[in-house]
Amino acid sequence: MTDNFIKAIHDKTKICLSFYSKQDGAVLTRLCAPMDFGASRRAANKDNRYHLWDYESDTANHTLSLLPGQIVKMNFTDTAFDPSEFVTWTPNWIIKRDWGILS
Repeated sequence: MTDNFIKAIHDKTKICLSFYSKQDGAVLTRLCAPMDFGASRRAANKDNRYHLWDYESDTANHTLSLLPGQIVKMNFTDTAFDPSEFVTWTPNWIIKRDWGILS
């Protein structure tokens, strides 16, 4: 799963993600863009996690940072995304990629 996730980062393709939401206490399915994979810089738990942009979030925060155990299913699509749709900060990615000025 991780190798396909990293491939989706490089290919800039969206993922249909089903995951357990601690906040909602339920499994949610969302269309997402893969952003990065690795330890969170913010969380106390430094285990590797999947970092995604949630296009369908119902909150102001559209980022997801999920531990592998929270992932129920990832369906990798052929639908492209443009990182400039959501990257509004100076990135410091864990996974190297060729996203032009957003690398």
